[in-house]
Amino acid sequence: MSRRIPVLLLAVLLFAPVRPARAQQVPPKPALRILVVNDDGYQAPGLRALVDSLLPIAQVSVVAPYQQQSGTGHALSFRDPIKVFEFGNPYGITWYAVDAHPATVVRVALATLLDSLPDLVVSGINTGDNVGTSAWVSGTAAAAREAALNGLPAIAFSVNPTGVDAYAHAAGWARRIVERLQADGRLGAPLLLNVNLQAQQPAGIRVAPMSLQIGVQRYDRRVSPRGQVYLWDEWQPPTDDPVEGTDLWWFHRGYITITPLSIDQTDRAAIPGLDRLFSGK
Repeated sequence: MSRRIPVLLLAVLLFAPVRPARAQQVPPKPALRILVVNDDGYQAPGLRALVDSLLPIAQVSVVAPYQQQSGTGHALSFRDPIKVFEFGNPYGITWYAVDAHPATVVRVALATLLDSLPDLVVSGINTGDNVGTSAWVSGTAAAAREAALNGLPAIAFSVNPTGVDAYAHAAGWARRIVERLQADGRLGAPLLLNVNLQAQQPAGIRVAPMSLQIGVQRYDRRVSPRGQVYLWDEWQPPTDDPVEGTDLWWFHRGYITITPLSIDQTDRAAIPGLDRLFSGK
């Protein structure tokens, strides 16, 4: 009997049903797809901080200018071939650099580089604020505007990076804003927001109209030894707004400002009078 026990045990082991190993559960990818762009270039610290903050909540792709493009506004690149470079990165995500102005970078991303359109385009985080009329000349704002022109919701983020961990702090607030918009069902077109973040703990968040206060424009005029006149730009942005409640006014009092922008720039109030003047109505 003792000799048959090992044989019996072997038979049980050989023919006993085997339970399949439990498959290791892979956490699902976030459903939200975000394209991150900017105007400071593909290696800018604000860009990397923004990617860091958004990766836990979204599938992120990066397409950014190859070179610094601040202040280029909505200029387009079309006279020369547009060079595209793909870079490895520690995140293992799509990361392109395009040698073009920010608005064109967005066009290239949407038309040729991405497999599918994103749910949201975020631009930034820009080095320096874009309050008030700066949004007209900002490459950061222009990249978001180009996305909105293509029917996508878009947000431009900017900050004055003062203090320790300024970009990381600002990026945390950028993520909160995206999450709050998503939770409220507002991440859909038409949406174009110009957001100016604070580098440290903000006093709060205010939704505010664009300030129309302009800065002071000066040029330092010089002459080269060969007689060539040349100028150095010395533009100084406005430091405050006498009109209470604008984005500039709130921003300089420590608040994050959110300014909704519109693609349609028609001055509808002026139409009736001009129509009577030129159409005889």
